[in-house]
Amino acid sequence: MAQSTAAPAPFPAALPSATPLPVRAVLPWAVFFGLMMLVLLYFVGAEQGAFAVFSGEGVHEWVHDGRHLLGFPCH
Repeated sequence: MAQSTAAPAPFPAALPSATPLPVRAVLPWAVFFGLMMLVLLYFVGAEQGAFAVFSGEGVHEWVHDGRHLLGFPCH
């Protein structure tokens, strides 16, 4: 059997350098996602407890399994 002796393709001599993102471009998105995570944590961890914003059991039933998965007791 004949084997191929072709050399692999060489890498490019110079890769283009990555331009860093300025902090001013990232900061608003970081604050937005941080606030969204705090809201999500509130709904999973504290809603329908001592600090309920909505009356009834609707929110509790939607986040019930996530609450147990994250270790929050609810009953």
